[in-house]
Amino acid sequence: MKIDGVFAGGGVRAFAFIGATQVLEERGYSFERLAGTSAGALFSALLKAGYTSHELMDLMNELNAAKFMDGRKTFLPYKWMKWVQLYFKLGMYKGDQLEQWIDEKLAKKGVKTFADLPADSLKIIASDLSKGRIVVLPDDLPSYGLIPEKFSIARAVRMSSSIPYFFEPVKVYNPSGKKSYIVDGGVLSNFPLWVFMKDGDQNLTRPVLGFRLTPNIDEIPPNEINNAIDMFQSLFETMRKAHDVRYIVEEHAKNIVFIPVTDVKVTDFDLPEEKKDALIRLGRERTEKFLKKWVY
Repeated sequence: MKIDGVFAGGGVRAFAFIGATQVLEERGYSFERLAGTSAGALFSALLKAGYTSHELMDLMNELNAAKFMDGRKTFLPYKWMKWVQLYFKLGMYKGDQLEQWIDEKLAKKGVKTFADLPADSLKIIASDLSKGRIVVLPDDLPSYGLIPEKFSIARAVRMSSSIPYFFEPVKVYNPSGKKSYIVDGGVLSNFPLWVFMKDGDQNLTRPVLGFRLTPNIDEIPPNEINNAIDMFQSLFETMRKAHDVRYIVEEHAKNIVFIPVTDVKVTDFDLPEEKKDALIRLGRERTEKFLKKWVY
């Protein structure tokens, strides 16, 4: 059965998506269109390029976290170097090694640019901090004077995965020379279910299945606010989630697999094997449970 898929961001917690796709493959489901943010964008790109869940597990197991932490060389002591890079480059790591790794893996499947995939089959979400808006790749590339068919998918994923302050933003210049700083899509939309739910495109002929690395909305505990710092954190979280939550109404929630990962941080790149296995098992369990009740 052909379906469309939307994968949320979540950093290394996306190991749970491997378990989810294992179940879908075993049940005979295949993705026609895919969309994702950050780690969800990476996962979507690899799936659309033709990687199976078994191959994805091999890829994730070969990840070398230290390789992706490609800080710039400097004569300053390490402690000072981190702060100087953060201040001037707006991120501790360049992100070039991450982009190169993605490019190499996609190339093995014969995929380099959006022209190598069926039209409209992959949507990657990023955030333009300069313009204060969500960016859908490749759809919005012409507004920056870029040709979608020639644009690197690895570059698009890198843009979507630029965790603020961790990776440097990607700089993009529009035809008039104005610069935009592009960062992690999760800043504005961590779960882009809306990409396939636009007005006039309710996708009645093919179901859209979403995957979130959180508990069900009703099960998420409220923010505790006891001081100004708590309030600031809650304010940021509310602004970040508000755009996506409006789409997780009852009508759409029935098509979302909620995978509650609460004990792993987005940037826990050095996860032990047992933690990875636990995430994969959780993804399997939640997807199997979901499919038993899912009616489209």
